[in-house]
Amino acid sequence: MPATITLAPDREKSLLRKHPWIFASAVADIKGRCHRGDTVDVLSSKGDWLCRGAYSPDSQIRIRAWTFQRNESVDNAFFCRRIQQALAQRQHVIEQARTNAYRLIAGESDGLPGVTIDVYDNVVVLQLLSAGAEKQRDKIIWAVKRFFPDAVIHERSDVAVREKEGLEQLITTHQGHLPDEVVITENGVKIIVDLIHGHKTGFYLDQRDNRRITASYAKDRTVLNCFSYTGTFGSYALANGASHVTNVDVSESALATAMRNIAINDLDDSLCENLQVDVFQQLRDYKTLQQQFGLVILDPPKFIDSKASLNRAARGYKDINLYGIHAVESGGFLATFSCSGLMPADLFQKIVADAALDAGRTIKILQRVSQAPDHATSGNYPEGFYLKGMICQVW
Repeated sequence: MPATITLAPDREKSLLRKHPWIFASAVADIKGRCHRGDTVDVLSSKGDWLCRGAYSPDSQIRIRAWTFQRNESVDNAFFCRRIQQALAQRQHVIEQARTNAYRLIAGESDGLPGVTIDVYDNVVVLQLLSAGAEKQRDKIIWAVKRFFPDAVIHERSDVAVREKEGLEQLITTHQGHLPDEVVITENGVKIIVDLIHGHKTGFYLDQRDNRRITASYAKDRTVLNCFSYTGTFGSYALANGASHVTNVDVSESALATAMRNIAINDLDDSLCENLQVDVFQQLRDYKTLQQQFGLVILDPPKFIDSKASLNRAARGYKDINLYGIHAVESGGFLATFSCSGLMPADLFQKIVADAALDAGRTIKILQRVSQAPDHATSGNYPEGFYLKGMICQVW
């Protein structure tokens, strides 16, 4: 029998809305032996059954709910059902994007807290980020093999957030031989994905639709692609008729891959320049030189690790948008993004508007964009919404 956890009075409201997190401060009593990652039953202070979840003694999120159905066991069949449902939900996304790469499981949003699964052609990459996911590794791998019997199955649980769960980082291949890289296709554009050293599970699949949308503003324009990583926004822009692309990033290897992406798409490499420099300084230099572009793309890394860092992060976003707006020619476009989940969308819009004001420019917001639909946000888990962006015209 699983251990039983009873909540303090009036702490069950979020669970009645099927939010999957229970914080340490909500726990009143534990009955039975309970180890890291164990499955436990959760009761209200009145003894009503609420959910079944994974116990994490090292995390402030003490329990993550696996299921709100009392008769549902967390067994092999449970993980098969979750993966089957996720695959069915993503078929339309895959067809629309003409892609062989997508997020299959987006953690809590797909009913599997702490589990991320991405598919890159014939390679499936997992990240297990919570104590419960760690405990259920064998069942999760078994279920993945059922649906992807011929795929390479690789785990990259090499992220610092595991430390908050009392877990060490882990990288291992569970099935097949892992290639160093794979070529994926999305919206007709080919992209090289570094499976060994690439960011996240290898690549930023969440920007798929935004790359297409942003590129639609690139025709006959010069493009400045800031924080370019492997240059996919730039490849999209050239494929959509940009007159020139400048990729700016601090990573030499990422920029080298950017040129390889240009080559595999049969694009003209004479129309692309790569600058291995600090983006913040380069934007300041462009202002000094009064150099401007028809389309400026700002896709920085996450600036916010906790609520305490929100003000500092807001200043960082204000800074890059201020200089990014300076770099847009009159009538040109700014595509600006924040992947920080703790950055509210309304605050991000205010930051960009204030940056325009300080730059002495006027912006018109043409489109608001978000993460690709294979990274959909569950209605009971608003924290799943993290990527927000705007396409603005600048005057």
